[in-house]
Amino acid sequence: MTSDVELVMKESMKMMTDMMILCATLALSLSFWIVSLAMSSVSGTLHPVSPWRWLFSILVPLVLTLRALKRRSLDRTGAIGALMVGFVLTMANYSFFSALLAFFISSSRLTRWGGEQKKKIDADYKEGGQRNWVQVFCNGGVPAELALLYMIEVGPGEIPIDFSKQYSASWMCLSLLGALACSAGDTWASEVGPVLSQSQPKLITTWEDVPAGTNGGVTPVGLVASFLGGATVGGAYFLTQLLLVGDLHQADPQWPIVVYGGVAGLLGSMIDSFLGAHMQFSGFDSSIGKVVSYESATTRRICGKPILDNNAVNLFSSLLIALFLPGLAWGAWPQ
Repeated sequence: MTSDVELVMKESMKMMTDMMILCATLALSLSFWIVSLAMSSVSGTLHPVSPWRWLFSILVPLVLTLRALKRRSLDRTGAIGALMVGFVLTMANYSFFSALLAFFISSSRLTRWGGEQKKKIDADYKEGGQRNWVQVFCNGGVPAELALLYMIEVGPGEIPIDFSKQYSASWMCLSLLGALACSAGDTWASEVGPVLSQSQPKLITTWEDVPAGTNGGVTPVGLVASFLGGATVGGAYFLTQLLLVGDLHQADPQWPIVVYGGVAGLLGSMIDSFLGAHMQFSGFDSSIGKVVSYESATTRRICGKPILDNNAVNLFSSLLIALFLPGLAWGAWPQ
């Protein structure tokens, strides 16, 4: 009887905590709207956020996160984190939202695909993915911060990528897109490679054969998948530009956005693998017959040191892509 009461109390506390966080998120979103109205009336240079944009930025991420929670793509904390990230990106730029949506939907479906095969390889496999708030913010934290900087720079709204007219804003757009494409590329590689690859993974640092599931292991199928994952995110961004941005004929070409996304996905996946090979411990546990990230009496070390976990590696990879790839794109972007 006591255990039942404790269980009910725990569930009630979880519900109350979720409601408090959701109310805080709603209050935060309202503050964005009020501040934008105040700034536009004072400066006259920034356009205020329309009620419809604010409503869309709240309702659509809310519906998507509830659906993901029901399908077990996110746990409770992950759903709350995804709601916050989704709100900020949607409020800032609908192209940001479509890129985030392409990453989340494609990654969630690929995570569920080939589950039986992945269970044989991954000791930490979870059905549906069930990403928590740490995983959400390691993949979405950098884009959310860039979206906030973007709103400070130009205000909420869509603009073309044009370095000659809006250098800093274009840089932030490509930086955000690169971070999302990096996350998508790494996820596609790790989800598609183990299922479709017919060859043994090779360690990116030594090019030696390693067991499937080893941090730093790459396959040709995985590398192609990482490029396609990034290009999918870039394609979603590009299509939104075509639909919502006016006067594109007066700006630089926008089609390189798709190529940029693919390159970000490929390079991000390779950086992730390089960091994983050096800073994540990988060992083969003979007691379960799988690659694990911990040391034990039955574990034979393959590579890496126990410095970072997978979430930290993902964060550093997306951060490096966000910092350096837009500068390379600026030099190569067609005029």
